[in-house]
Amino acid sequence: MKKLFKSLAIAGILGALMSPQAMASGDGPKNAKNYSFSFEGIFGTFDRAQLKRGFLVYQEVCAGCHGLKLVNYRNLAEPGGPEFTKTEAKAIAAEAEVNDGPNAEGEMFDRPGKLSDKFVSPYPNDEAAKAGNNGALPPDLSLITKSRSGWHGSLKSLYLYSLFNGSGGPEYITSLLAGYADDPHGEEKEGLNYNPYFTGNWIAMPSPLSDDGVEYADGTKATVEQQAKDVAVFLAWAAEPKMEERKKLGFMVLLYMLVFSVLLYLVKKAIWRNVKH
Repeated sequence: MKKLFKSLAIAGILGALMSPQAMASGDGPKNAKNYSFSFEGIFGTFDRAQLKRGFLVYQEVCAGCHGLKLVNYRNLAEPGGPEFTKTEAKAIAAEAEVNDGPNAEGEMFDRPGKLSDKFVSPYPNDEAAKAGNNGALPPDLSLITKSRSGWHGSLKSLYLYSLFNGSGGPEYITSLLAGYADDPHGEEKEGLNYNPYFTGNWIAMPSPLSDDGVEYADGTKATVEQQAKDVAVFLAWAAEPKMEERKKLGFMVLLYMLVFSVLLYLVKKAIWRNVKH
């Protein structure tokens, strides 16, 4: 039996090491930098000021090409997020133009956005998006931090690493946005930009950030890395706007189970205290 367990353990380790990520070639994406974010861990929460800065970066830099179709404008004013006031969220929504209808004459019309609307896409359809980006389709960013992994190859591919460090989605976004560089071999590809954190190392999107590219109201210096971190945190919230609520509920459930277990143990001791074993 011990030999069986030992064999299964070895097979599990080898399986993890031989996973597609572990076998990534030397030309594959570089591991993301392991940034420390306030929302990480079982008690982690979002930094409200950082969420607002991240929204500003998304609005002024990213929204021209990338949608956020799973998020409503009202979410901006809800607890657990940037927590704009309702008036501020209404003003943000009103800046968007929503195609609605039909009206009484059967015609479609444009109107200012409302809190109940989802974030308006920068393009009417995928074909228009491709035409505006040299044939490349900009991904929607609603779930980007969940659909991208920052860890590739070596021991970082082990599932145990992801258990304690997550998939690295926010780290990937931050590293990618701040990681544009010249190809170390001096190679150039027309219409593509070198980025060691991107699969294949060449990406169609040019570097979208620049130092002082946005002006933060709270006085934070808008370096490229700071903007990248802020927008990555905002996108992590967009992917899971109820994260803080989920963590609170999870903690209460664990606390309940602990108390319940103690009570069960005491009941068991009371019932069987006079029974000899």
